[in-house]
Amino acid sequence: MNIKENIKTLIIKKPLKLDCGQIIKNFPLAYETYGSLNKNKDNAILVFHALTGDQFVTGINPITNKDGWWTYAVGPNKSIDTNKYFVICANVIGGCMGSFGPNHENPKTKKIYGTDFPVITINDMVNAQVNLLDHFGIEKLFSIVGGSMGGMQVLQFVSNYPDKTKTVVPIACTSSHSAQNIAFNELGRQAITADQNWSDGKYTSQNIVPDKGLAVARMAAHITYLSKKGLQEKFGRKLQERDDLKFGFDADFQIESYLRYQGSVFVDRFDANSYLYITRAMDYFDLVKQFNGNLSNAFKNTKAKFFVISFTSDWLYPTQENKDIVIALNAIGADVGFVEIKSDKGHDSFLLDVPDFLKALKNFLDKSYSE
Repeated sequence: MNIKENIKTLIIKKPLKLDCGQIIKNFPLAYETYGSLNKNKDNAILVFHALTGDQFVTGINPITNKDGWWTYAVGPNKSIDTNKYFVICANVIGGCMGSFGPNHENPKTKKIYGTDFPVITINDMVNAQVNLLDHFGIEKLFSIVGGSMGGMQVLQFVSNYPDKTKTVVPIACTSSHSAQNIAFNELGRQAITADQNWSDGKYTSQNIVPDKGLAVARMAAHITYLSKKGLQEKFGRKLQERDDLKFGFDADFQIESYLRYQGSVFVDRFDANSYLYITRAMDYFDLVKQFNGNLSNAFKNTKAKFFVISFTSDWLYPTQENKDIVIALNAIGADVGFVEIKSDKGHDSFLLDVPDFLKALKNFLDKSYSE
């Protein structure tokens, strides 16, 4: 799969000091854009992707030939209307879709980094992506938008660069990763590192893939993106193309077959080491701790208008964790709106066709743009 031909890349020449202490420079940041930047350069929306996303937000992803991950929300006349807005999305550093990550060559050793790649944080990801504004000559974004890990980046971005955006839309996210979420991520990492093909992270140079471990990691994570009610309605205890149990360990139930499929297709498009690095970045995210226990201080320097969105059936980033962000914003008199969308599709609701959500997002952006 020749990624490079289909990928726009910005080489960040400026040194970037990472939270781990290492300094990187002359590194690639892969990105994609949709729509057109207007004359005043005030219609740009920076979209941040979640754990397994990439820069291909909408339309057909030229690498996988599948739909972009947010095709429901982004495009002509959609919630994020590309007839009106200029949408930018970068692949996070640590990722595997062209941005600087563990599958790049280490210039010092001339070998693939693997786990010699520096451990990165959400803060590092955001500090790399701000370079895109200089690249396009954008003084101030109209909006920053993202769900899940994308929402974490949204919060970190406005905290780091309080004057760089007019509006802020964190969706289904949190200001610090809970113990439960760290536990699920650790389960995934252990599945990957227990695969003998992982080979201490040096699998790329050996032309092997820890596919079984990565598939199990994806299966475990995928369960957390859904809701009990949604799973029950979609699958229940339905059997897989048979009338009776087989009394073995093949996929008897449709849900088993579904999860195995999700795991197998994920392996084709994602890098195992990137999965380790990005989940680690999520676990390290703690905006409350960054501001000595006072989340309000993360936002005290911004005049941006906030719109926080959560979903009723999201147990991974429950409404209360989203409300904590709203409470912190209210405490400093920030301009903040909040909506909890009724949906039985779980955490994944923000990626799916949930009309109330898509309408709320569109109304907020369009109304704010005309103000």
